[in-house]
Amino acid sequence: MAYKPVAGAQMAAPNVIPMADIMLVLLIIFMVVTPMLQKTHQVDLAPTNNAHDMKDADKDDAVVVAVTRDGTLYLQNNKITKEAITNEVKDEIANRLDKTVYVKADARAKYGDVVAVVDEIRSAGVDQLGLLTEKVGRRTSSPQAQTPAAGGQL
Repeated sequence: MAYKPVAGAQMAAPNVIPMADIMLVLLIIFMVVTPMLQKTHQVDLAPTNNAHDMKDADKDDAVVVAVTRDGTLYLQNNKITKEAITNEVKDEIANRLDKTVYVKADARAKYGDVVAVVDEIRSAGVDQLGLLTEKVGRRTSSPQAQTPAAGGQL
């Protein structure tokens, strides 16, 4: 006579506790990493009262030039010199139908630096130039909470 082990009782419902634990860990990881993902260099935008919403500036393919308070320039989150910005902007907008470039200038950046950048961008053949600012009522203490969706069109 052969020994036949007795099988335990069948489980009627799947055990979802381990799956829930994994999902919570993934949620925490994404919550920590998401604020670190930025398309452009972070600057403190100038506050304005009469800003217009520019939703196209938040798109992934938007051409954004950032001017920091010390005059450093960033094109698409890459550091660039003022002399090279005309050629780089030409390359960025060469195959685009919408030739709009957005300028994010720090509120404490020198006015002359921002004007020089705007002149260089204009000489690259840009059709539309948007100056990104922040609505006065939206100012927060967290730099991640600031959205560059407000500004004026030149």
